[in-house]
Amino acid sequence: MSRVTARRKTRRISPNGVIERPDSVAVEEPLELRLDGQSLTVTMRTPGSDFELVHGFLLGEGIIQTAEDVVSARYCAGTDENGQNTYNVLDVHLRTPIPVHGRNFLTTGACGLCGKTALEEVRTRTRFPLPTTSITVDTETLAAMPDQLRIRQTVFDATGGLHAAGLFTTDGTALAVREDIGRHNAVDKVLGWAVLENRIPANDLVLIVSGRASFELVQKAVMAGIPMLGAVSAPSSLAIDLAAESGLTLVGFLRGDTMNIYSRSDRLTITDEVAAY
Repeated sequence: MSRVTARRKTRRISPNGVIERPDSVAVEEPLELRLDGQSLTVTMRTPGSDFELVHGFLLGEGIIQTAEDVVSARYCAGTDENGQNTYNVLDVHLRTPIPVHGRNFLTTGACGLCGKTALEEVRTRTRFPLPTTSITVDTETLAAMPDQLRIRQTVFDATGGLHAAGLFTTDGTALAVREDIGRHNAVDKVLGWAVLENRIPANDLVLIVSGRASFELVQKAVMAGIPMLGAVSAPSSLAIDLAAESGLTLVGFLRGDTMNIYSRSDRLTITDEVAAY
């Protein structure tokens, strides 16, 4: 599919005057996820890497652990006004079926609940507890990862409207980078890549996100067994609490030569080129 971007009319006002011209914008469309024909959820996403998105979502919700838990995943028939398949409905057949109706999602479970309840739910449902000792990354290498993420954001260059997430090795090698209109979808896509590549639990990888670190993104990292999450922007209070309780290294404001380390700083080796606060 190539409908990641679309063209829309715009009137641009600048010191040079008013110019009417088409503008490239990111596409946003619904994706309905079905389990054995029953609707599980609908998410608004940028089309592309849908199978990774679904695998990552199911991993984050504790529904699957490996790619072998999914027997098949296919697009269902769904047509637009021209009779063309919309590719907006994916049906997944699980090796072990689960009840769909009344299911409570982790990604939305914190809404309306106290922080303690949200933290306990993630801790009790994750199948990949983070190891006490695992990776070590030097801060200079970590500080370079957002730039490596950024240069791979090809759709962002065209539209300026997408989030990105990437999985990196401890030496700074980018293994997978995905973009999406939703920051949680971008993370699900790279986690889905890890599922399909048999890299879960990802105890040896670093997750980098282009925006802020919310509770939801920390939850997804913990559910995948990822020991370190770096965000270009700020974390939330509940994200910090979950990272600390789960043993995840959480780094925010990862920009240029500075960063804020909020939990498990022992996994970072501070180099002279980077100032950590």
